[in-house]
Amino acid sequence: MADIRNIVVLTGAGISAESGIDTFRSAGGLWEQHRVEDVATPQAFARDPDLVLRFYDMRRENIQKAQPNAAHAALARLDQHWQGNLLIVTQNVDDLHERAGAQRLIHMHGEHLSAWCLACDGRTRWHAPLFDRPGCPHCGEAALRPDIVWFGEMPYRMDEIDRAISQCDLFVSIGTSGAVYPAAGYVRTARHYGARTLELNLDPSQGSIMFHECRMGRATDLVPAWVDEMLTHQADWL
Repeated sequence: MADIRNIVVLTGAGISAESGIDTFRSAGGLWEQHRVEDVATPQAFARDPDLVLRFYDMRRENIQKAQPNAAHAALARLDQHWQGNLLIVTQNVDDLHERAGAQRLIHMHGEHLSAWCLACDGRTRWHAPLFDRPGCPHCGEAALRPDIVWFGEMPYRMDEIDRAISQCDLFVSIGTSGAVYPAAGYVRTARHYGARTLELNLDPSQGSIMFHECRMGRATDLVPAWVDEMLTHQADWL
């Protein structure tokens, strides 16, 4: 513990599940009774944009009703008080980390509360429905889509994430299935560069064998306890 200064935290759907946000993998590949292939690919959007937009409008509305939980709050506390480098990389597209107060954060899979214009490539904070094809605030074209990284698309800010992982002393994975790449491969990258690795999860992930330590339980129990450990450790070397 004495040599830990730089931390990368990867969060997945498990950290938001206790806030009432469903996951893609909670019911055999169904998400609110939709197949992933029908609502989360570029091909699905081209084939049936009404279905995709209606689906994401519902998700956007529901996420705004959800509240950050104790795990989000704990990571925000770590962000506020950790004096080394810290990067929270989330696969989640909700804004619960931000609402809890986290700032050193990357949404690698995009955000529900953002709209992307396919005409001008502009991105806009967005809380309203997209189903009625509103005009882009930048160019006026009715070409907005959810600013979500769908299956088959490249996650955002990969260079920054890779650089942080290559330089971290500790890599922590919270609430992830270990099934979706490239995020599922980050533990291997971290170990390659010599970092310690820790998994906090409700159940073992597909990559649990790659972690130096695994702690199983609810995120709202495990994450606050781990953050307390880290801040106590930091006080010893400040």
